Amino acid sequence: MPEGHTLHRLARLHQRRYAGTEVSVSSPQGRFVASPVDGSVFRRAEAHGKHLFHVYGPDRVVHVHLGLYGTFAEAPLPVAAPVGQVRMRLVGPTHWTDLRGPTRCELLTDVEVDALRARLGPDPLRRDADPARAWDRISRSRSSLAVLLMDQSVIAGVGNVYRAELLFRHGIHPSLPGRALDPALWSDMWADLVTLMRLGVRRGRIDTVRDEHLPEATGRAPRQDRHGGEVYVYRRAGLPCLVCGTEVRTEVLAGRNNFWCPTCQPA
Repeated sequence: MPEGHTLHRLARLHQRRYAGTEVSVSSPQGRFVASPVDGSVFRRAEAHGKHLFHVYGPDRVVHVHLGLYGTFAEAPLPVAAPVGQVRMRLVGPTHWTDLRGPTRCELLTDVEVDALRARLGPDPLRRDADPARAWDRISRSRSSLAVLLMDQSVIAGVGNVYRAELLFRHGIHPSLPGRALDPALWSDMWADLVTLMRLGVRRGRIDTVRDEHLPEATGRAPRQDRHGGEVYVYRRAGLPCLVCGTEVRTEVLAGRNNFWCPTCQPA
């Protein structure tokens, strides 16, 4: 599932290509009722966590959640015939965009958007994010940090990669209860998360490895993985830790495989 930086990249892309212009919106697949926004002016695009919003006006907001299988395909004009099950097609003055396979693609009112966002935690990539809201939940919880970080009502936009990497970078064992976390350490973690996710928006991939551990500094081979980017522990189970050489471990937490180094992240 795409993590928050991907949705913010999409929001920026759609903002550049469509904001302030009249667009054609359709559903070749027929599973999205596009008529209320077809021919409207695309006002803005924004993201909150793993949710994307196309705003057309009061009570006319298209909400997209990609889920595990959703994808956007972008291309310059002219428009080509739909390929596959296209849930939503957006056509502007210079480009067109197809959406396939999302978990959600729906038209919401402003009240419904507010209600959805109220259920989400602060998004490290948004200027209106309040990390104190996340800390309030974390500091009172007996759940492990590995579980809390994946809870979108605690922090919006963090997925499996950022979860594992953030815990590693701060030497925290995945099983540490939220209420046992030091508040000063939480402040450092939040600041680090903001930096890492902003870097992800700029680069279009997740990079978490510090300069001294990069391939060019250590002489190791670059990471070869469809997710791209250089990471410390994510999907590196059975391989040596890039810092201490201990074998990286994995276990299922919050329904997803988590990864950690037992030496750098002691229980």
